[in-house]
Amino acid sequence: MAKWVYMFTEGNADMRNLLGGKGANLAEMTNLGLPVPQGFTITTEACTQYYEDGRQINDEIMAQIMEAITKMEGVTGKKFGDKENPLLVSVRSGARASMPGMMDTILNLGLNEDVVNVLAEKSGNARWAWDCYRRFIQMYSDVVMEVGKKYFEELIDEMKAKRGVKQDVELTAEDLHELAEQFKAEYKAKIGADFPTDPKEQLMGAIKAVFRSWDNPRANVYRRDNDIPYSWGTAVNVQMMAFGNMGDDCGTGVAFTRDPATGANGLFGEFLTNAQGEDVVAGVRTPMHISEMEQKFPEAFVQFKQVCETLEKHYRDMQDMEFTVEHGKLYMLQTRNGKRTAQAALKIACDLVDEGMRTEEEAVAMIDPRNLDTLLHPQFDAAALKAATPMGKGLGASPGAACGKIVFTADDAVEWAERGEKVVLVRLETSPEDITGMKSAQGILTVRGGMTSHAAVVARGMGECCVSGCGDIAMDEENKKFTLAGPIRGLVLVGYMMPMSVTALLGKNLFLLDGGVINDLLMKVHLISSPIDWLVNGGTALGAVIAVNCWVGIPFNMLLLTSGLTGISTDIYESASMDGANAFKRFIYITLPLMKPAMLSVLMLGFIYTFKAFDLMYIMTAGGPFNSTDVLGTYAYSKAFTQYEFSQGSAIAMVLFACLFLVGIFYLKLLSKEDD
Repeated sequence: MAKWVYMFTEGNADMRNLLGGKGANLAEMTNLGLPVPQGFTITTEACTQYYEDGRQINDEIMAQIMEAITKMEGVTGKKFGDKENPLLVSVRSGARASMPGMMDTILNLGLNEDVVNVLAEKSGNARWAWDCYRRFIQMYSDVVMEVGKKYFEELIDEMKAKRGVKQDVELTAEDLHELAEQFKAEYKAKIGADFPTDPKEQLMGAIKAVFRSWDNPRANVYRRDNDIPYSWGTAVNVQMMAFGNMGDDCGTGVAFTRDPATGANGLFGEFLTNAQGEDVVAGVRTPMHISEMEQKFPEAFVQFKQVCETLEKHYRDMQDMEFTVEHGKLYMLQTRNGKRTAQAALKIACDLVDEGMRTEEEAVAMIDPRNLDTLLHPQFDAAALKAATPMGKGLGASPGAACGKIVFTADDAVEWAERGEKVVLVRLETSPEDITGMKSAQGILTVRGGMTSHAAVVARGMGECCVSGCGDIAMDEENKKFTLAGPIRGLVLVGYMMPMSVTALLGKNLFLLDGGVINDLLMKVHLISSPIDWLVNGGTALGAVIAVNCWVGIPFNMLLLTSGLTGISTDIYESASMDGANAFKRFIYITLPLMKPAMLSVLMLGFIYTFKAFDLMYIMTAGGPFNSTDVLGTYAYSKAFTQYEFSQGSAIAMVLFACLFLVGIFYLKLLSKEDD
């Protein structure tokens, strides 16, 4: 019989492929005698088997999980669902390669209302007990049942507004109890069933969710960008909870043994009192620097520094660690080789050689070859760069840094360089004729072009810094000057430049009932007397989504139209003027006909983009309220992955495909007519 589950005491660091990075490191820390909350790891092979079995956990794996639970109860002296001494666990993913934030975690598993009441009574800390329960309901609903965080976050915000407080930690036990009841009601409304109370049912649901998260969109993107094979799968770690949210003598944090940005030797990290792990990374509260932990928990801090030294010497590399302090006692939750910048990687590798932890050959092997190109180019000082105010944005077509006086022609670049001046060549776009000036310049900046433009390709070949496609520049080559767009243009472009998920979240915040910019602005100019709940009202939600969608799409369309306009030769306009054509006639008989292909492209691409929109609607409203913002994309997703009606979801997806296919055919026919 295959072994699918390993207790932490049964594993070690060499079992990374089987136990995943987190599981192997938890086992290794256990072997080193470090303070690790005990538990077990379900192997990566079990994850692969889960997918082979049609996304089901087979009986053999399930039996071994239940056996491990029994062993865990024996080690901890606690029992799942017990009303006297209940065992609560965390369920976390753990792939072979580090994938921070890509997969799912569930904390405080094992709670139900009976257990919460027991914990509240025995601990004398009802606030902590109900805080854990509302967190668990929220995480389980989001991760396991895919209800979505936003509904619960809205309830929390409403509660804080009702109580007149700013932070979650200011809510009382009674507030959190009320929130937990609201969360359960929300769960039942969305799922159509009561929130599960059986700890073993909760556990199996959480394990399936972690396995399922191996195939979620963000994990797939991360694997593709970092060359991580899909076939590896993820392990699942079930670990006894250590509580950082039991009061001011508790806390949680994330720390590195060296600075991941510079490589400087010394503790670097953040810490929060009376918090759980997700609070540090989620940004709901402002964390303190790790050094402040020494004042808060002096004994735990001394132990933590010793643990850091032990782990770095053991792994012979910079460590990235998660930890919790419970009533002044330190618990280590994770360690891994920390991610770092190229500059930090080089310094750390050299320092480890100097400290006798690595040979020169090993140090060289620690450097990611993909970072070498970055290292070989001039770089701006990181602190100075962070402090600077950006004037415009373009594409980093060729890495490096450059500074110098601006010149607008290749001849000027050569002439100025010969007399000892450092110059930056600024062009609308470069051509082969500019090669001498490009060689003489410290760097190249172009208004047009992309990552494969002439300027980009040539600059990379020469090892010279190049920024292309800086559309913020308004060029006047004839008079040898340019201007940068003002803040209004930057505000228009920001929606297009940011990831869609970020734009959607920003748009959602703009239309918030309390604190939303739109409501504040309209009230200040006296257009409305009280805030409008834009995203909850069926009559306004669609308008809000359309507004944000336009904000995203307009910059792209303007770039296409601008490209079309700049492509029209000025000679044509000059000839028309000489023939007596005024500005209106030049627009009607020259600009519009020559711009027709560009305008058709804008209309067709805009239509296709809007028709297939998904992430914006899903994040802002999830298709609600009352399906007022539902589109085919969100409807198909809801049917397939929320209601598990895959046949209907597939049918809707085929309808969407057919519509876009017909639009594409229509577009091609229009273009062919234009060519004729």
